[in-house]
Amino acid sequence: MEHLFSPFEMMDLKLKNRVVMPPMCQYSVTNKDGIATDWHYAHYVSRAIGGAGLIIIEMTDVEPDGRISDYDLGIWSDDHIAPLARIVEACHAYGAKVGIQIAHAGRKAEDAEVPVAPSAIPFGPESKTPRELSTEEVKELVEKFRLGVERAVKAGVDVIELHGAHGYLIHQFHSPLSNKRTDEYGQDLTLFGREVIRASMSVMPAGMPLIMRISAREYVEGGYGIEESLAFSRAYKEAGVDIFHISTGGEGAIGVGPIAMNDRPGSHAAYQVPLARTIKHSLNVPVIAVGRLDEPALADAVIGNADADLVAVGRGMLRNPYWTLEAAAQLHKHADVPQQYQSGFPRRNQ
Repeated sequence: MEHLFSPFEMMDLKLKNRVVMPPMCQYSVTNKDGIATDWHYAHYVSRAIGGAGLIIIEMTDVEPDGRISDYDLGIWSDDHIAPLARIVEACHAYGAKVGIQIAHAGRKAEDAEVPVAPSAIPFGPESKTPRELSTEEVKELVEKFRLGVERAVKAGVDVIELHGAHGYLIHQFHSPLSNKRTDEYGQDLTLFGREVIRASMSVMPAGMPLIMRISAREYVEGGYGIEESLAFSRAYKEAGVDIFHISTGGEGAIGVGPIAMNDRPGSHAAYQVPLARTIKHSLNVPVIAVGRLDEPALADAVIGNADADLVAVGRGMLRNPYWTLEAAAQLHKHADVPQQYQSGFPRRNQ
């Protein structure tokens, strides 16, 4: 039976366990140039030392105005490659594999003077109204994603994740709430995402898996649910996505409208796991589950019950870089504890 510390293989990606550090923005690029800093190095490498099988570097944007804030990572320039490569190389030295989340914030680009989006619909009542992208500009953005992925590959990452969740640009295109276009990208809401997938694959090694993070349901009135997300995920799988990272929400203020009290995200442990399980088994595709899975026994059960193939532990790893080693100790499983830390862990883990 599989468990949290079983190895996982997908194409050329070989993970020593099923623990994923998900992308979490650090807002720590103090020079506002998109270049990874010593903070990012310490942040990610400490989780590799701490035993995570896969570390996914935070949302990294394909153009300056595609950032949530000016303090976010970027990948629109070759100047971004070497600092990322330094992080990847160090994480590899401690046995972790590394992915990176390639993205564009679209209408959620808070520091852009005028954000861009599929349609000129603001995120919320106090948000800037974005400018609708022309058809040619949409095609140019596909190319910017391709170039971003190409730079990430040059930095040595093991896997690419495209951010199609949380109300960012790819999500904005496939959501009827934010895409009211009349051109080809409005007639087929998955077209932009599928073109980004194909462009990404054109510069990825043949054996490198492609992950897409999705919001499997929206939490505003009129938002889509699991049936719609199954449909667009099926289209993305056919285009080339190998693994889905299942989250929810981010498309607008939670619970807006008369359904507010009955349409909120759960606050209980594992509240998103049923959606991950549905997508995994309906599409016969590996999935990463996320969402309040900080308790090791619970994370282990998600794998053991075949609800997901990998488990992302976000806030737990913010609190404890060595969450994975501690989980192994609690679950009586083997983990590669660094020699320097072995006296702090049970002998069975050595």
